[in-house]
Amino acid sequence: MKKVALFSILLVLGMIGSQLLRDLVGEAYPLTCHAIQVFTMIGLAFIMIHVGYEFDIDKSNLRQYGWDYVVAMTAAAFPWIFASVYFVFFLLPPDTWWLGGTWKESLLAGRFAASTSAGVKLAMLVAAGLATTWMYKKAQVLTIFDDLDTILLMIPLKMVMIGLAWQLGINVIVAIGLLWAGWRYLHCWQIPTSWPWVLGYSFGIALTCELLFVSSKWISDVPIHIEVLLPAFAIGCMMKRSAKSIPHVDAEREVLHEGTASRGEQRVSTIIVAAFMLLVGLSMPHVVGENPETAVSSAPTTITASQPLPSWRMIGVHVIALTLLINLGKLFPLLCYRREAHWKERLALSIALFPRGEVGAGVLMVSLTFGIGGPVVTVALLCLALNLVMTYLFIVAIKRLVVTDTDQQGDCATPVAPSEAV
Repeated sequence: MKKVALFSILLVLGMIGSQLLRDLVGEAYPLTCHAIQVFTMIGLAFIMIHVGYEFDIDKSNLRQYGWDYVVAMTAAAFPWIFASVYFVFFLLPPDTWWLGGTWKESLLAGRFAASTSAGVKLAMLVAAGLATTWMYKKAQVLTIFDDLDTILLMIPLKMVMIGLAWQLGINVIVAIGLLWAGWRYLHCWQIPTSWPWVLGYSFGIALTCELLFVSSKWISDVPIHIEVLLPAFAIGCMMKRSAKSIPHVDAEREVLHEGTASRGEQRVSTIIVAAFMLLVGLSMPHVVGENPETAVSSAPTTITASQPLPSWRMIGVHVIALTLLINLGKLFPLLCYRREAHWKERLALSIALFPRGEVGAGVLMVSLTFGIGGPVVTVALLCLALNLVMTYLFIVAIKRLVVTDTDQQGDCATPVAPSEAV
């Protein structure tokens, strides 16, 4: 748990630094934000390649993955709906409640609450020694489906804001193509898997996505934006496993097994993940005011941006209330998998979906580009920040639930095949 504590401290330090960054770098702020974003994506790609490398698919039981997608989609839909409704009826005046623009802006801004953090959450669960548990393996699947659902649903939401655009269709084609490649060539691609190579792949993925985004901005007002999460995960899935796999953690002793990755590999991975945590914190937009990195000068004045900020005391109340509401929506998996796991493991799985990070921040960045602002974005950003700060507490709760469940196997229902899950 020492690593989890270290990662949490780095997240908090990064978030504090993000609010001081504008004053520290002055006119270089937009360029600095862009550099931080690129390095964050490299770190995320590195983590997601490892996640894909560990990922297994039972091709004889695809029906179970269909159910997992339904669970993930539902666990993402409830927080999204809760957040959007809260924005409309608690942060905006009554005379705007039934305007079409109000709901469009709130639905887009509220999508930040849907996604769970892949890089932050999975890295911390491994650091906590939970990599061999049912909860972790199921969390891997739900997290990928959760973020995939968020990424895909952003396409029609953008269409609602800007109209039909062929560039948005490319995102769908790329996503489907990557998922098919990861499934078709699962662990068949024999390429080097040591950390310098994986870091090189991560750099290449992030650079390709960034170049595609920047170059498409010259052609059209609607750039092509491919998130690195999916390409990195797909490449990890296609990489053939070798004798030296990525670090594997003993769930009870929290040490490397013999025959797995060297301590040097583990040390470098820890350093990269630690840097990623700091960068995620630094990636947080400025809480008050427009973010010059993402703001579009031609963006029209929106309903949300035209609303005055309430007092900071009321903002604090809204942040706490919205955080509780969103996390309540993430508890849906507690009602599922009743034949696969004890209720404590299902509760731990639900709590594992609480952390939000890079994808949620990305959604808020997109919201800023459409001129969405005011109390909606301020509360959403602070809610995201509070959730990140609480990540350590989430991991502690998960570990206690899973360990307690392991110690009390007699209280658990006998596990059955995944196909019998309800």
